[in-house]
Amino acid sequence: MSHPDPFMTTQTSARPPADALATPSSGPRASRTPTVLFCALLIGALLYTAWSLMRDINASGTPITTWTPFLLLGLALLIALGFEFVNGFHDTANAVATVIYTHSLPARFAVVWSGLWNFLGVLFSSGAVAFGIIALLPVELILQVGSSAGFAMVFALLLAAILWNLGTWWLGLPASSSHTLIGSIIGVGVANALMHGRDGTSGVDWAQASKVGYALLFSPLLGFACAALLLLGLRKLVKNRALYQAPEGNKPPPLWIRGLLIVTCTGVSFAHGSNDGQKGMGLIMLILVGTLPMAYALNRTMPADHTQQFAVIAEDTRTALSAYATQPLLGAEPREVLTDFIRAPEADPLLLPALTELVGNIGQQVGSYSSLAAIPAEAVGNVRNDMYLTSEAIRLLDKHQLLDVDADTRRTLQLFKQEIDNATRFIPVWVKVAVALALGLGTMVGWKRIVVTVGEKIGKTHLTYAQGASAELVAMCTIGAADHFGLPVSTTHVLSSGVAGTMVANGSGLQGRTIRNLALAWVLTLPMSILLAGGLYWFLTLFI
Repeated sequence: MSHPDPFMTTQTSARPPADALATPSSGPRASRTPTVLFCALLIGALLYTAWSLMRDINASGTPITTWTPFLLLGLALLIALGFEFVNGFHDTANAVATVIYTHSLPARFAVVWSGLWNFLGVLFSSGAVAFGIIALLPVELILQVGSSAGFAMVFALLLAAILWNLGTWWLGLPASSSHTLIGSIIGVGVANALMHGRDGTSGVDWAQASKVGYALLFSPLLGFACAALLLLGLRKLVKNRALYQAPEGNKPPPLWIRGLLIVTCTGVSFAHGSNDGQKGMGLIMLILVGTLPMAYALNRTMPADHTQQFAVIAEDTRTALSAYATQPLLGAEPREVLTDFIRAPEADPLLLPALTELVGNIGQQVGSYSSLAAIPAEAVGNVRNDMYLTSEAIRLLDKHQLLDVDADTRRTLQLFKQEIDNATRFIPVWVKVAVALALGLGTMVGWKRIVVTVGEKIGKTHLTYAQGASAELVAMCTIGAADHFGLPVSTTHVLSSGVAGTMVANGSGLQGRTIRNLALAWVLTLPMSILLAGGLYWFLTLFI
């Protein structure tokens, strides 16, 4: 088979690489090992999750008087893990498209390999993205996450995200799970505000939502431009003709090219797990705090000697703030003052007095016990809520430059915030393992629809080795950087736009119908997920 000059701006037209996606026949000789392994891992994950929950409940000394919270907890966990499972085959399919269509790895091995690295990405994630997602939720629902409205919130946003993800997957559209979840959170926040007689815009932290929105908006543009520039740079610097040719039949690429493509696929899978897996972890922690506050509201693993250190730092912070908190509270409730401020950050003379009093209360409550694990069940929820309000208030005061204090006081306040976050922003190992398994197993199921779209329907020609490597490398770096800064980005958007960028840079052309569908999915995802989540939240509050 002859190929045109790879340095020209056109290539041979694409043929559907059915051989790349071929699977063994379903006859009696077909191996059942993958199915058995999948079921074994699934059952093992469920048993491990149940055992970990019971272990933590027993260690906390939580009395079991009714099974209702545990039934709600089990249902919520199944839905949250279901979201990550769908996320696995919906988003991670993008990571394996290039290695499959360049014959660098067999399709089945590629999805198992990608699933493994998704698993590891979740396990080694930092948690920054998880708590960035939680910051978007309405403050009153976070403080009362164990209430009926709290459960309605969690169920609504997860069900809306799953429904939209499944719909776009069925149509073979690489829509973004991150985009969908953010829209669902906004929908719940707006619906909650309207249902309580407030302006719908007050139900969401729009500053944080804008930060996330910019990341979701600019990451695909960055992927498109960088992948195109990288391909152009490769063509200038690397003159190996094989790099710019379409695969011949089932023949794998040269060894060094194959190694590069496998490395980039691995990197994208790991980065996807590290970034996208955290969304489910954050929501699971909300569920656990709401149903089992005694076990999960505070980090019980913190050493006992750290408790007294915490109390000392709290007292130092209260003393430093009291020099500036000259305005009397005049009977105002500190928690209400800080809650209103978090809902709508504006300057208020009562802010520092309220913050000073709450810091003092936290120090007294924690200091009166030998450790965080010793705080009684009836008090642990209030302590955590006070810590959450204080941490968010400090963050917003600093962000909006409303903190008119000296440098020493500012440093003391930030140190206290760090101590609070260490006590409340933690993710147990078993939660990471459960999410990692859900995401990894999801990668092995239903991947083909999205892979075909990315591999065959974006460009008018077959994907070359250089195009696949450029798109994957840019996606890996972009997602990894976003994870470092605690920003959720879309693996789908970054990688598919990277593939499109390489097609344009190579003069191959784009398939207009696919690009229109991708753009339509991108435009509709946010409003549809907002409407779905808002409607589900209203409906569920009638029954829960």
